[in-house]
Amino acid sequence: MSENLLAPPEGLEVRIMDLSGGNGAEPLEVVRGFTSLAHANQFARRYVRDSVEICRPRGAKPADVTKAWFAFGEDAVVEGISEGAWASGTELKEFAANPPRDAEDRNWRILDPRRLEDDDDEDEDDAGEEQL
Repeated sequence: MSENLLAPPEGLEVRIMDLSGGNGAEPLEVVRGFTSLAHANQFARRYVRDSVEICRPRGAKPADVTKAWFAFGEDAVVEGISEGAWASGTELKEFAANPPRDAEDRNWRILDPRRLEDDDDEDEDDAGEEQL
């Protein structure tokens, strides 16, 4: 199993699902390019954590937070692997009951593989420029 956590499995992706049903059963977006299952799992976890916090009504009880998330939030589903994929159901109660202690718990953008691709493109553009 530890091999799967460190190697990028073929077909690994995270599907961002609109829980309001506005997109039907289709994902809002599909994120690919993860370097490992651990990378995809952490991205999905932070994405959901952020979505829960965006939906958290001020002063709400955990049940109200969960209800708001299911009505307006976005889930992140790790796909392309049968074993070891993170699922929001495993931590949703904890997320609803306790706001994050650290902003990093919500920072999915730093783990977004599309960001890494954009950084690589910028590096290639910079390498092609003449030095003045």
